[in-house]
Amino acid sequence: MATNQHIVRHPDWGWWIKWAWNDKFTARTDTQAQAINRWRDIAINQWSELFIHWKNWRIRERNTYWNDPFPPKG
Repeated sequence: MATNQHIVRHPDWGWWIKWAWNDKFTARTDTQAQAINRWRDIAINQWSELFIHWKNWRIRERNTYWNDPFPPKG
């Protein structure tokens, strides 16, 4: 399983994509929709989770792209 990815708002420069293990931002887009479209395929290929944040950095949505057993069987 790969490292999680986060789409967050930078106060001055649009929407940024950030890997969970890295303090640096990986890429920038003008809109959140562009960031989601750009990085969803990467998250699928890397079997990672994609965290989409509100402007205040709280998590808005979390998408798992591997065999996630939630809800658990039984």
